[in-house]
Amino acid sequence: MLSQKTRYAIRALQHLADRYRQGPVPLNEIATRQNIPSKFLTVILSELAREGLVATQRGRDGGYWLALAPVDISYGDIVRLTRGSLALTPCASRFAHETCTNCLPESECRLHRVMLRVRDETAKVLDGISLAEPFATEELG
Repeated sequence: MLSQKTRYAIRALQHLADRYRQGPVPLNEIATRQNIPSKFLTVILSELAREGLVATQRGRDGGYWLALAPVDISYGDIVRLTRGSLALTPCASRFAHETCTNCLPESECRLHRVMLRVRDETAKVLDGISLAEPFATEELG
């Protein structure tokens, strides 16, 4: 399950993708339009800026914009940055691997092998969809 932070990050980035190359987007616009608490959004956008996905400008005409083209930001990137992994179990994580507690050795664990496959298929799907996808960026209503 995606965390609330990840869902907020995706919605904020989708909003910025809709406004790509239109100049800085004020925080309050993103927060209001995407129904995200401003304080939480500030933290999320700061993290995304440190990771190089978002750029920011302070001041009266300031705001946020995508630092990369929407086509260069995949949903897999966003989930990994905000959640740390696409894996559903710690033993299936590619970059944050941990041995599961109270489990069989990985070489004997059938669940481990299933979760590796789930992780790989999830990565294939999420890494194949960018913010440039029409269904991912078009405004509703």
